[in-house]
Amino acid sequence: MKQIMAMLAVAGLMAASPALAASTVKGDPAKAQPIVSQVCAACHSADGNSIIPANPNLAGQHAEYITKQLTNFKSSERKNPIMMGMAATLSPDDMKNLGVFFSEKANKATGGVKDKSIALQGQKLYRGGNLATGVAACAGCHSPDGAGIPAQFPRLAGQSTDYVIAQLKAFRSGERANDPNKMMRMIAAKLTDQEIGAVAEYISALR
Repeated sequence: MKQIMAMLAVAGLMAASPALAASTVKGDPAKAQPIVSQVCAACHSADGNSIIPANPNLAGQHAEYITKQLTNFKSSERKNPIMMGMAATLSPDDMKNLGVFFSEKANKATGGVKDKSIALQGQKLYRGGNLATGVAACAGCHSPDGAGIPAQFPRLAGQSTDYVIAQLKAFRSGERANDPNKMMRMIAAKLTDQEIGAVAEYISALR
């Protein structure tokens, strides 16, 4: 209980502090365009709105988050054979430019709720967590509308159910381990498959 309250308190402080929420990445989106066209577009589309459910939507994602993930792929801190290969040739400036490029694109995700009853279960978990099992509310860090907090926590709104499920299971198994302070691994470790599916269904409908 104390751990949950502490996590929510920290998230609330960050959400309330403009200095912490302000974007810190400076990049040139024009310089990112050739990389997007030649490399990124095949999986994420030219504007970051992926049409492949297994791939994340990058449009509207925080520049800091994109830059960090690319950095982690390059260093192998985050494992994914395809993305590790893609990031291998990117310079730090390339990563910043790509972060800014996609952050400026409008997220056009149109996916809706497939199963309302499951989405309602996910809504309860997303907004209130599960005190019985020590799961903190997703909204505490990712905002009630899924917008996230720039420089701290990624935007979730607009991601596909398939992608959210895959990432939560990767955190739970430890396959993905690039989360600060092991926060997502600790949370995901307490989630059942049913809870993961429910919260992913709810997240996919956020806009």
